[in-house]
Amino acid sequence: MNAVTRADVLLFPFGEYWWFYAGFTVFVCVLLALDLGVFHRNAHAVSFKEAATWSVVWVSLAMLFLAGFYWFMLQRFPADPRLTALPGFDPHATAREAALQFLAGYVIEYSLSVDNIFVFVVVLNYFLIPTKYQHRVLFFGILGALCFRAVFIAIGAALMQYQWVIVLFGVFLIYTGVRMMLAQETGVEPEQNAIIRQFRKMVPVTKELHEQSFFVKIDGRKHATPLFIALLFLEMTDIVFAVDSVPAIFALTREPLIVFTSNIFAILGLRNLYFMLREAIDKFHMLKYGLGVVLIFVGLKMTVLNRLYHGHFPITWSLGIIVGVIAASVVLSLLFPKPPEGEKKKD
Repeated sequence: MNAVTRADVLLFPFGEYWWFYAGFTVFVCVLLALDLGVFHRNAHAVSFKEAATWSVVWVSLAMLFLAGFYWFMLQRFPADPRLTALPGFDPHATAREAALQFLAGYVIEYSLSVDNIFVFVVVLNYFLIPTKYQHRVLFFGILGALCFRAVFIAIGAALMQYQWVIVLFGVFLIYTGVRMMLAQETGVEPEQNAIIRQFRKMVPVTKELHEQSFFVKIDGRKHATPLFIALLFLEMTDIVFAVDSVPAIFALTREPLIVFTSNIFAILGLRNLYFMLREAIDKFHMLKYGLGVVLIFVGLKMTVLNRLYHGHFPITWSLGIIVGVIAASVVLSLLFPKPPEGEKKKD
C-alpha cells in the first residue's frame, strides 16, 4: 500500500473550509455593495485618475488578503493533525508555496483580463453606451462573471482529480496559446451572437437607452434596453474567457480555494483597469504574444514539466517566468509601437 504524500492531500478541503469560502464570499459582496451603493451610486463618467486610484485600492486589497492568508496558514498548518502526520511536512514552506501560488494565479488572471478589456471597448462602443453608464454595465457584468467563475472552478476542482483531465487541460492551454499568438485581429459583432438573436425573439428591445435602466415597461409590456443587451453579450464573452483562465490557474495549484480567491480578486479590479486602458489598449499590441507564451508554458507545466520535476514544477520559477514574459511583452509594445492603420495598408 502506497504511503500518502503531501501531493495527495488538499490543504483546504471544502468540507473543512466551507466557512472560509462563505466568509470570503460575504466579504466580496460587501465590497461590491459599497462600490455600487456608496462610491458609484450616481452615474458619472469615470476619469483616468479615479480609475487609477481604484485600481490601486483593489490591488492593495488583494495584497492585504494575501498577507492575511499567509499569516492564517502559518497559524493553521502546524496545528492541523491531518497535515502534520504527512512524512516530511514543512508547514512554513507549504504556507510560502501556497502564498506564491495565489500571487501567480492573480497575475495570470489579471493579465488575461486585458483581452476582456478589448471586447469591453468594442461592445460598449457598438451599443453607443455613454461613458457615465459604462460603470453600471461593467459592475453587473463582473457580478455575473463572479458567479460563472465559481461554477467553473467547482467543476474544474472535481475534474482535476483525474490525470487524463489534467493532460487534456494542458493540451488545450497549449493550443489556446498558439491560437492567441497566430489569430488575426477581427471585429466583434454582438448582433450575430446566437444567444442575443434568440433573446431578441423572446423579449422586445428598445432602440434607445432609458438612462441606466436595463428594462422598461412600454404599453404594459416589459422591454429590454440596449444597456441590457450589452451586459448580456459581455456575460457570454466572459464564459469564453473563463474556459482559458480557470485551467491556467489550476496549472499552478490544485487548491480550489487558492484558484477561487485569486481569480475573484483579479476580476474585481477589471472594471477600473478598463477605464484606465480603454484609450490605450492598442498600444499593448505585443501583449497577446506574451499571454500566448504564458498559456503555452502553463500547458507544458501540466503535461510535461510537473512530471519532470517529480510532480511539482517550482512555483518560484513559474511566477518568475509568468511575470518576466508579461513584463517583456509590455516593454516591447512600448519600444516598438504598432504602426498606424494607414501605414499598414500602404505597406
